[in-house]
Amino acid sequence: MNWITKFIKPKIKSLFEKRSSKIKENLWTACECKNLIYKEDLQSNLKCCPKCGAHHKLSCKERFETFFDNKEYELIKTPLPKDDPLKFEDNKKYIERLKSARKITQQDDAVSIAKGKVKDIDVVVGAQDFRFIGGSFGAASGEAFIAGVQHSIENNMPFIFFSCSGGQRMMESSIALMQMSRTALAVNELKKKNIPYIVVLTNPTTGGVTASWAMLGDILIAEPKATIGFAGRRVIQDTVRETLPEEFQTAEYVKDHGGIDLVVERKYLNSTIGTFLNVLLKKAEAQAKNESSNVTIDQSLQSAS
Repeated sequence: MNWITKFIKPKIKSLFEKRSSKIKENLWTACECKNLIYKEDLQSNLKCCPKCGAHHKLSCKERFETFFDNKEYELIKTPLPKDDPLKFEDNKKYIERLKSARKITQQDDAVSIAKGKVKDIDVVVGAQDFRFIGGSFGAASGEAFIAGVQHSIENNMPFIFFSCSGGQRMMESSIALMQMSRTALAVNELKKKNIPYIVVLTNPTTGGVTASWAMLGDILIAEPKATIGFAGRRVIQDTVRETLPEEFQTAEYVKDHGGIDLVVERKYLNSTIGTFLNVLLKKAEAQAKNESSNVTIDQSLQSAS
């Protein structure tokens, strides 16, 4: 064993180990307001900046823990279609991107579905993780969404979805685009059964997601300052050749122009949606009783004649 193997290599290795341990132990994070925030303070404030109020992105697990009563929920297993059906490759193989995203997020795809309670009402909830290839919506996301709708219909439970996506997944081409019509048809089945469907649009919600299931909710809620739109701001500005307002495509701008119903802070989503569900479920119950009484009256008239 020479002196390079014995002394130099271990010394270099120890330097890298010390550096990586320091990175892991970093207790601070930066916000878009350019302020440093203590990570523990950010986490205890539901990942909302205590200085500017910016709502930072959540993983699906964090979203469920934030939203469900007492952080209690059960994940629903969803179908997983074949990976990389088109054998897509740009500067990196799609299959490698999937492996990397799965390692980061610890989930099979961008969409996760869970069931639990919101203000003691049983609900099915879907969420997207932006870390999984930008929350892009492909075949696996479509299957997960439809599985959530199916579970909702079979158990007569309201369906709530938290969108966070750049749109359809380009690596799957027309297979991803097909999910737009499939999810729209699934939402239509919810409406036929009078099952409440509420969408919470988080930052960002754009592209094919906005053009399909995300804007079909009975009630549309957004988190503050979330970007909501189809095409990007720069594309629109270059097309119309007009200077767009500074707040263009923010949740508040979209609400003021009739695109969504409410802008609600993250900490109030559980109570706000719980209130809406109470109203919608009572209305559905009253409607069902009314239809039942009408059938009884019709039967009485038929028997009398």
